[in-house]
Amino acid sequence: MKKASKLPISKIQRASKIVKTGAKVGVNYVKYYGDKITKTEQEAREKLNQNNAEDIYDSLKDLKGSPLKVAQMLSMEKSILPRAYVEKFSLAQFSVPPLSEALVLRTFKKNFGKNPSEVFDSFDVKAFNAASIGQVHKAQKGDSTYAVKIQYPGVSESIKSDLALLKPFVIRMFNMKGKMSDKYFFEVQDKLLEETDYRLEVDQSEEVSTACKDIPNIKFPKYYREYSSKQIITMDWMDGIHLSEFTETNTDQEKANKLGQALWDFYMYQIHKLKKVHADPHPGNFLVSEDTELIALDFGCMKTIPDDFYTPYFELADEATLADKKLFEKKMYELEILLDTDSKEELAFFSDMFHEMLSIFTKPMNTETFDFSDEKFFGEISEFGERYAKNTELRSYNASRGSKHFIYMNRTFFGLYNLMFDLKAKDIKINNFINL
Repeated sequence: MKKASKLPISKIQRASKIVKTGAKVGVNYVKYYGDKITKTEQEAREKLNQNNAEDIYDSLKDLKGSPLKVAQMLSMEKSILPRAYVEKFSLAQFSVPPLSEALVLRTFKKNFGKNPSEVFDSFDVKAFNAASIGQVHKAQKGDSTYAVKIQYPGVSESIKSDLALLKPFVIRMFNMKGKMSDKYFFEVQDKLLEETDYRLEVDQSEEVSTACKDIPNIKFPKYYREYSSKQIITMDWMDGIHLSEFTETNTDQEKANKLGQALWDFYMYQIHKLKKVHADPHPGNFLVSEDTELIALDFGCMKTIPDDFYTPYFELADEATLADKKLFEKKMYELEILLDTDSKEELAFFSDMFHEMLSIFTKPMNTETFDFSDEKFFGEISEFGERYAKNTELRSYNASRGSKHFIYMNRTFFGLYNLMFDLKAKDIKINNFINL
């Protein structure tokens, strides 16, 4: 994999990269209209999606930082984005071209005023893995082995300008209209700025690992402040394989259930007890140990859940609310899904759409145990997403609706559901967290 010896840092350099990518996408559409003459609409569309996904990802992986993080977030929306985008963007989770050795050493010395060899007994300048915001190196001091995460240069400084450049593309993709879209972008911007503050991540990592240490079958690394800074985090090296590697080869249902219960308990405990959640549940943030224990990593993206959102959010998920039309609509207004400015047609459309979606999506929350290997359940979610992605009536309405807190809460649940399905975990005790 080609290494990056330098990154585009200035606004002009980064804007130029995005503009060039936009031009490539434009060419792909010209080809698409030509393909429609000789191929079926589906074949032409699939080729367009594949070409666009490749061109967009190739550009984002060079930019790194917030554009790549947005791609990573979108890769979790399996029921919304075409498969070509999901497959390509998912590479942003833990398979990004790393920095060159010279740039790694320069970044380290800028933070500590010393070379890695002056801090550790040994330091592997070759990255163990690389993701959207930073990459991980292996180091040793005495008998201890560490994982040293180094943030890409210029990532924090470019977040606001990058998002301003990406905003028109995202608005068009999700049919967002008016100034209401601003609150969603500020929510993402604030979270990304938090993710680039590695001192904050150390605080959050210690807070969550301490609070969740008694959950069975889950482990956390220890963090070392003396070897950490705003752009570098040092933690214990944890031996294990990525969760995605485990799910690809595992044939032991008992192991899948053990990990699935640990993962579910970890998230439910955070959401319901801590009112704060690890809002980045993708496979690159979890390892599986030799003893089939879940290892949780990377607490840069933590979402605090305010009570005025938490209460109606979970009341809306309750079967009794779904069965009571007046109560259902009341909660929909509280969560800003229905708006006072909506026409009768919009009220009817979004009430029906969200009622159907929640009737499917909240099934696990309304049972004592749930089978996350149930392909019918996930098929219903996918079918719903695909149907409304093609819905022309939805495109005619303003999709800028819902509390800003939905962005990371929905991301959390979509990601968690996908991980549980990948594990094929069965007989998961939904309310087990109450006894922890």
